[in-house]
Amino acid sequence: AGQRVFGENRVQEAQAKWPDLKEAFPGIELHLIGPLQSNKAREAVALFDVIETVDREKIAAELAKEIAKQGRAPKLYVQVNTGSEPQKAGIEPRDAVAFVTRCRDVHGLAIEGLMCIPPADENPGPHFALLEKLGKEANVAKLSMGMSGDYETAVAFGATSVRVGSAIFGSR
Repeated sequence: AGQRVFGENRVQEAQAKWPDLKEAFPGIELHLIGPLQSNKAREAVALFDVIETVDREKIAAELAKEIAKQGRAPKLYVQVNTGSEPQKAGIEPRDAVAFVTRCRDVHGLAIEGLMCIPPADENPGPHFALLEKLGKEANVAKLSMGMSGDYETAVAFGATSVRVGSAIFGSR
């Protein structure tokens, strides 16, 4: 249908279906939008064009190692836990800019964006405003924020990509 940008939550699920699809449909851009475990860094670098969930030092180090080893450099976003929710992954907002700097300076990673998933029970606007502010401070060009239920608000705050899979494909 012409859609060329897709997101996946799990590395293993993506490995099962995307290599053949990417070969059959050139120009597909595949984003990892779910959490990344360090033991899946090799597979993630090999398969994904964008990894939106760089969220801790160990992942940054593993990605740097795999990028150097494979000679393949997916675009990278740092995930920010704008709601400071203990059950969610992501860098705390107060640490986000320094983490982006460490990723660039220590690990040699080309961080191009930030990503967030606001708390489900809160107004997403303040979270998107915070990510927009952090993005400017970190000097990143891309903001991945907003999902099927709040993408209009995200766009108003400068989202360069939104995640609307459930609106298109339905629930898992």
